[in-house]
Amino acid sequence: NINMENKLKTKILNLVKQIKRGKTASYKQIAQLASCHPRTVAAVLKRNFNPKIPCHRVIMSSGKLGGYNQGLSLKLKLLKQEKAL
Repeated sequence: NINMENKLKTKILNLVKQIKRGKTASYKQIAQLASCHPRTVAAVLKRNFNPKIPCHRVIMSSGKLGGYNQGLSLKLKLLKQEKAL
């Protein structure tokens, strides 16, 4: 159902928007709050290019960076600038 998919996408993006500068959250944490699978979170973030949604602050539970649609080097740079790592 497209309407349910859009609601889930909106919920995920709104959760990510709440991650404060200098902090991170895991795909798993966002998934638990959105009642979905961590891969769903990753799929939504992969397609998001809105600079107001700090996708770079979402990392793997293991502490690894995970992916970033603008490149891992930029994700690492942004997290270091925000002192999140």
